[in-house]
Amino acid sequence: MKRKVALHNLGCKVNAYELEAIQQMLEEKGYEIVPFAPGADIYIINTCTVTNIADRKSRQMLHKAKKMNPDALVVACGCYVQAAGDKLKEDEAIDLIVGNNRKKDLVEILENVLTEREQKQKSFLVDMTHNREYEELSISRTAEHTRAFLKVQDGCNQFCTYCIIPFARGRVRSRRPKDVVEEVRRLSLAGYQEVVLTGIHLSSYGVDFPEGEKETLLDLIRMVHEVEGIQRIRLGSLEPGIITWDFARAIAALPKVCPHFHLSLQSGSDGVLKRMNRRYTAGEYREKCEILRSVYDNPALTTDVIVGFPGETEEEFEESRAFVEEIHFFETHIFKYSKREGTRAAVMDGQITEQEKTARSHVLLALDEQRRREYMESFLGREIEVLMEEQTEIDGVTYWTGHTREYLHVAVPSKENLMNRMLKVIPGKVYQGAYLME
Repeated sequence: MKRKVALHNLGCKVNAYELEAIQQMLEEKGYEIVPFAPGADIYIINTCTVTNIADRKSRQMLHKAKKMNPDALVVACGCYVQAAGDKLKEDEAIDLIVGNNRKKDLVEILENVLTEREQKQKSFLVDMTHNREYEELSISRTAEHTRAFLKVQDGCNQFCTYCIIPFARGRVRSRRPKDVVEEVRRLSLAGYQEVVLTGIHLSSYGVDFPEGEKETLLDLIRMVHEVEGIQRIRLGSLEPGIITWDFARAIAALPKVCPHFHLSLQSGSDGVLKRMNRRYTAGEYREKCEILRSVYDNPALTTDVIVGFPGETEEEFEESRAFVEEIHFFETHIFKYSKREGTRAAVMDGQITEQEKTARSHVLLALDEQRRREYMESFLGREIEVLMEEQTEIDGVTYWTGHTREYLHVAVPSKENLMNRMLKVIPGKVYQGAYLME
């Protein structure tokens, strides 16, 4: 009888990619994948540790799995368990702990445990501080039917003062270009037209390769661009430092690269950026946006901003707000600073109250809503290309929805199956955050 496995992911697109790779390894071994609900024999939760809230959600999901079936084997893997270490051995809701860089071995570990060959060992963790091996995982399909996320890089060397990820994920490790291209080819043959290159610190891709074998992110993008069948290449989050005139002109010359760039900001105040150890100034960040807007016609620029970082004064917050308003982002993802044990920021003076963080967050959320609509309205009456993704119903009418190259959401009325079709449309109005076609 097939064992039933339920999977749940917490956190980023890299985590999601890894769990999809684990799912495909399980299916190849004959396991049956079932919904995350009562009745599974095995529950696998890929955890996140980016904030204290993420830690709490990870614990809650692990305990929920054990409650759904007390006799099931509950497996905790990923960043939270890596950061927490062996102290989770005492948690009775967790039967098996698999850290980062052991996910590729998860099925083998699982089978050894199930056959009681290693029943006394509960924790399988690697010391990520000294690990330099890229963990090879791959997929041949993805939960999304038209867009495939590919992990091409792991780890981070930046050590921002608020971030635990370098400790949970280790130092920068890059996937070999030939392995990335092979996976892209498989996905293209499976019908995918768009790939998204992702990583923990994507801009650092290739810095760990030995001398004489150096390949940069630009080199990788060019190789993926040559894969037949792929129509779009989208990039994950980038650090401002990678945006130079040479880099921008090079990718602008590659028609498959989407004009949609997520540049991490975190604050528009130089004082806060320095305390965060972000290694650039607001002025330098502005220059990067100007470069992209010089080589592309109206590109979508999105970002992250943290409010309420320790010591952030009202004047510094106003500097940050004014900077976000000036840059005119398409989307701004706003996060209230979350104290993370083990980071330098957690012990800094000047911790901001939750009430003040919430108030500052609301200010930027209102600005984000305004700027998002303004950016969408700038495309009204212009022909745009949409990759159709899924069917939905809006106000009783059947629509197919998809995204433009700038990642603008479009809804087209049709009962015909438009899955994975590229359409050219001219939007006439914005409705609930999307272009609603008549």
